[in-house]
Order: sequence, then C-alpha cells, then structure tokens
Amino acid sequence: MADAPPPFTLRHWLQDRFLRGLIWGLMRLPYRLRVPLCGWAVAHVVAPVAGYRQRVRDNLAHVLPDLPRTEVDRIARAVPDNVGRTVIEIYSGAEFIAHAVSHPLTGGGVAALEAAHEAGRPVILVTGHFGNYDASRAALIARGYRVGALYMPMANPFFNAHYERAIGTIGRPLFPRGKKGLADMVRHLRSGGMLGMLIDQNMGHGAPLSFFGKTALTALSAAELALKYDALLVPTYGIRGPDGLSFTIVVEPPVPPGTPEAMTQGLNDSLEALVRRHMDQWFWIHRRWKGGQRLEALPVED
Repeated sequence: MADAPPPFTLRHWLQDRFLRGLIWGLMRLPYRLRVPLCGWAVAHVVAPVAGYRQRVRDNLAHVLPDLPRTEVDRIARAVPDNVGRTVIEIYSGAEFIAHAVSHPLTGGGVAALEAAHEAGRPVILVTGHFGNYDASRAALIARGYRVGALYMPMANPFFNAHYERAIGTIGRPLFPRGKKGLADMVRHLRSGGMLGMLIDQNMGHGAPLSFFGKTALTALSAAELALKYDALLVPTYGIRGPDGLSFTIVVEPPVPPGTPEAMTQGLNDSLEALVRRHMDQWFWIHRRWKGGQRLEALPVED
C-alpha cells in the first residue's frame, strides 16, 4: 500500500518554493562561489529573521556563561555561515564528494574501521551536527565502504522529498527514522553494512546524560544497536578546513562495549571535546538542552 501524500499547508508550500528557488539559483554558480555565498545568505539574511543568533547566544549562556562576549558574537555569526555552507554542499553532489575525499582518513579508529570492513562486521558510525555531518559518509562511500544513513525526515513534507533526493546523491541506502525504515536498516546491519547516525539532538525519550556539563536528553539507540548486532560503535567527524571548503575526516577509536548509557555518554564526551576545539562548527542553533534543566539533579550513570 502506497504512503499517503503529505498534507497540504500553505506555509510548507511557500517554504518549499523559496528554498528550492534559492538552491536552484546557487547551483548555477561555480562551487567556490556557491558555498561561501550560501553561508553568507544564511548568516546575514536567514539567521536574523529566524532568530538563530539569539538561540546560539542562549545555548552558550546556558553551558559556558563565562565565555567572553567577543567570542560569543563571533560564534553567533559563524555558526549560521557553517549551516548555509553545509546545506548547499549536500546539494552539490560530486563536487562536494571531491572535497570530502581530498585528504586521507585520520584518527585512531581508521585501522579498526578497515578491519571491520574487510571482515564484513557491522559498524555504527556516529557523528553530530558538526562541520559538515555528511562529509565522513561521503568520504567513506567514495572509498568503497557500504554506508547507509539513518535520517530524521523534515517537518516540511514537500521539501523533505527534495532533501532526501539530495542526500541520496551522496550515497544510499537511506533509512527514515521510524517503523518505515527500521526493517531495511536491520537487514543492512545484519549483512555487515555500516550505518551513519546523528545523536546530538534533544530526544524526549532519551536518557538524561551530560553534554557540556548540563543534562541533555540523548537517544541510546546507537549503542543499543551496536550491542544487539555486535557492531563497532565509532565516532567520526568531518572537520571543516581553514579554506571553508575542504575537510579533515576523523575516525576515532571504537567506544568499548558497556551499558547503553555508558557508551552513549562516551559519544557525548567525544563530540564535546571536538566542539570545544572548533566552537564555531557545531550547530548551536538546536535546542539541545530542552527539557534537561528539570532533570539537572538526577544522577547520570557512569
């Protein structure tokens, strides 16, 4: 039975038309102009209207209240720029992939990842909304790794179909969160495939773990899948280079098996350490600590 068409709302339709038009126009430009221009547009046009800068400041005040005002202002400007660059890079297909594979894989987990690939052992690749979160997936697929991706469908059903096609040009299979993608995702893992996941969004059903010293509700699904299917749990990141276009792909050592809470806390700690070194590359716009304040007094399992 076919899925029902998305419900029509005028707001979603107008958003879809605007975003498609903007992306179409930017895609007419050379890559080296297109990427920084989209970053500028999001930072200077979209961010002030959408309230992104204030949300960045609010999150920084929550977890790093002593951060100098000049640094807060810099991050508030730079984060939307990175978001804009990321969006148009994902739509740029082969050109983006070429930049993602321009450097060798680095990090203490490369050998373990290669060994799992050769042995046909499943791997859960975990990243965050950092740098360009699809850069590591693009780099690994280009090197012959069989990487699928679990993604959260957008609230706008019209633009979601457009976006799903864009991330599909980087590589497939793609698995939407929820029952629809679960069976295909499990088959992919059981066949020895690798699965890319993002874990740095607030999840109402998540465990009250620590991120930047504050309670952040975090999904345990990556760790639970790794334990259930004897998969390696590997943090990986695409760090944007100084030129704003190239990436360093980092593969960290696998997180040791343990309780889902302990393994997921390890993932949070890995991302936090990286964000502290590159404060302007994480998506501080997310309401990451939403619902966490009421849980601050709860103990977090080691």
